[in-house]
Amino acid sequence: MRLSSVFIRVGTFGVAALIATLGAQSAVHLLEDKSTLAVQEALLDADLGWVRVIGDGLQVVLEGEAPDEVFRLRAVNAAGGVVDASRVISNMGVANQTGIEAPDFAIEILRNDSGVSLIGLIPASTDRQNLNGRIATAAKGSTVTDLLEGADYPVPEGWRSAVNFALRALEVLPRSKISVSAGSVTINASADSGDQRRDLEQRIRSLKPDNVALALTITAPRPVVSPYITRFIIDENGARFEACTADTAASRDKILTAAHANGYEGRDSCTLALGVPSRTWGDAVSQSINALGELGGGTLTVSDADVTVTAPVNTDQATFDDVIGRLDNALPELFALTAHLPTTTENGDDGPEQFIATLSEDSKLDLSGRVPDDLTNMVIENYARAKFAGDEVIMGTLVDSEGLPAGWQVRVLAGLDALSNLSNGTVTIQSDTILITGQTGDEEASANISGLLVEKFGSDATFSVDVEYVPQLDLVVETPSSEDCVAQINVVTENRKITFDPGSATLTTDTLPVMDDIAEILSQCVDIELEIAGYTDSQGSEEMNARLSQNRAESVVSALRMRRIITSSFTAKGYGEADPIADNDTEEGREANRRIEFHLVQPEPTEDATAEPDATETPTDETAPVTESAPADQAAE
Repeated sequence: MRLSSVFIRVGTFGVAALIATLGAQSAVHLLEDKSTLAVQEALLDADLGWVRVIGDGLQVVLEGEAPDEVFRLRAVNAAGGVVDASRVISNMGVANQTGIEAPDFAIEILRNDSGVSLIGLIPASTDRQNLNGRIATAAKGSTVTDLLEGADYPVPEGWRSAVNFALRALEVLPRSKISVSAGSVTINASADSGDQRRDLEQRIRSLKPDNVALALTITAPRPVVSPYITRFIIDENGARFEACTADTAASRDKILTAAHANGYEGRDSCTLALGVPSRTWGDAVSQSINALGELGGGTLTVSDADVTVTAPVNTDQATFDDVIGRLDNALPELFALTAHLPTTTENGDDGPEQFIATLSEDSKLDLSGRVPDDLTNMVIENYARAKFAGDEVIMGTLVDSEGLPAGWQVRVLAGLDALSNLSNGTVTIQSDTILITGQTGDEEASANISGLLVEKFGSDATFSVDVEYVPQLDLVVETPSSEDCVAQINVVTENRKITFDPGSATLTTDTLPVMDDIAEILSQCVDIELEIAGYTDSQGSEEMNARLSQNRAESVVSALRMRRIITSSFTAKGYGEADPIADNDTEEGREANRRIEFHLVQPEPTEDATAEPDATETPTDETAPVTESAPADQAAE
C-alpha cells in the first residue's frame, strides 16, 4: 500500500515536470516566432529583404550577403530596434569589396546623467580595448552602451585626430552629443550657467587639433536679471544700446526692429533673460524707442516697469508734450512713464568736481581726482585693491572737499564696481554724470554695468556706457602650457613638502594646503599628460619600497581627484629607492630622497613623423622629468 502511494507521488511529479518542460518550450517557441516575424517585418520596411532571419531560441540570427558594410550595419541596427541588441547574431557576409568605395566612418556619442552610449561604424583596425578604456574613464562609473560596428577598410585621413579630440572633449562635457567623422567633430552640450558655458567653450577650443573642423554649441539656462533693464540712446554719436534685455525671441525682435528703424546699426545683440516684469515688455520698449526717435534723440531707460525718457536739450515743448502724451497712453498696463525736458546745456566735463579711474591692459589701476577727506581716500584705496586683486593700484588722488556734492564716495565706489566688469577702460565720475568707456570680453558687460548704475542711482540717473565687445578677450586667461603648469607646481612646492604619515600612504594634515595649491594650478591646465612619481630612500627591502612609493603616488592622484581635477591623463608610478638625488648614508640625504616628482609624459617621435597619431592609443613613453617637485617626506622608514 505504501509502495503504491510512493509510485503515485513520483508519477504525479513526473507528469508535472513534463508539463512544465513542454510549457517552457512552447513559450520559447512562441517568443522565437514572434521575434523572427517582427525582425523580418522591420527589415522589409527598411528595404533589406535580402536578409534571412532565423530564430534560435531567444536569439535572432541574420544571414545573407550584404552589398557592402553599410548595408550590413543597417540590417543589424534595424533588428536591434525590434529586439534587444544582445539577442541579434550577425552571420551575414559582405560582397566582394574590390573597387568599392569605403563607407563613411562615423560615431555618435551621447552622454547624460544615466551614462554614455555610442553607435556608428569604425575601422576594424581600431584598438577596441583602449577605446573602451577611455570611454569608461570619461563615464566615471556610469553605464556605457557600446553599439559600434567595425568595417575592414583603410582609416581615412583625419579620422584618428577627430576621434581623439572627441574623447578628450567627452571627459569635460557632462551632458553632450558628439558627432565624429573624418576630420570633423560636431558638439552640442549644455552647461549649468553662463560662466560654466564660457569655461567649457574655452577648454574645448583649446583641445582642438588644427586639422579637425569643429562645430560647437553649448547652451546655458537664461540668467535672471534684476533690475530688468534696456537702455537706448540717440545723440550726435548715433543710436546705440547700453543695455538690451528681452524675455523671448519675439520680444527681442520687436525691440531690435524699432531700434533699426530709428538709426541703430550695431550688432543684433539683446540678452534673453528671466525676471521680466510683464509679458508686454517687448511692446513697451519698442514703443518707447519709437517715441525717442520722434523726439529726435535723447536717452531711454526702461528698468523693470519704470520707463524714463530724457529728451534732447531745448526740444520744442509742443513736440515734447505730444510725443510723451501719446507714449503715456500707449504703454501697456503696469509700465509708468517719467519724462524730462532739459532746457539748458549742462557742461560739467571741464568742472573741478571729477574723479577718474583708468584700468590699463597691463593690469594697472590709476586713480586720480578729488576726494573729500583722508578717511574716504583710504576707503577708496582699500576697495580698489580688493576689487582689482592682483592689479597694481596707483593712488594719485587729492584730498579737497570744496565743491564736492553729497554722496561723492558712493558715486566713486559704484564707478569702480562698474569698471571691474571691463578688461581695460576708464570711468569718469562727475557731479552730474558717470562716463564709462573701455573694452571687454563679456558680451553682457554693458548691460551689467547699466543695471548696476540704475540700481545704485535710480532709472533717471545720468550716465553713459560706451563699451566695446572684443571677442579675443573672451578667453580671459590664456591656457598655460604643460611646461608652465609643472613650473608653477615647483614654485608653490619649493619650500613646502608633500608629506605622509610614517610608513603609510596617508597624506599628513600639513600637506593639504600644498595639494590645494597644486589643484588650483592644474585646474587651469587643459589636457596635460602627467606622471606623478613616488620615491623612497634605501632603507627597507626593494619590494617594500616599490610598493610604498606606488601607493603614495596613487594617494596624490586621489587627492587631486577629490579636488575636482580631471586625472584621466595622469599616471601614478612608484620607483622605490631608484634614482636617489642625495646620499642615503645621512638622515638629510634620506629625507631628500623621500619625495614626489611631477613628470610630463610625451610620446617619443615615431619613424614616420608625418603619420597621424592613433586616436585610440594612450601615450606611454615618458621623457625625463621636466622639473622636480619639492621632495616628499618620510617615504620609507
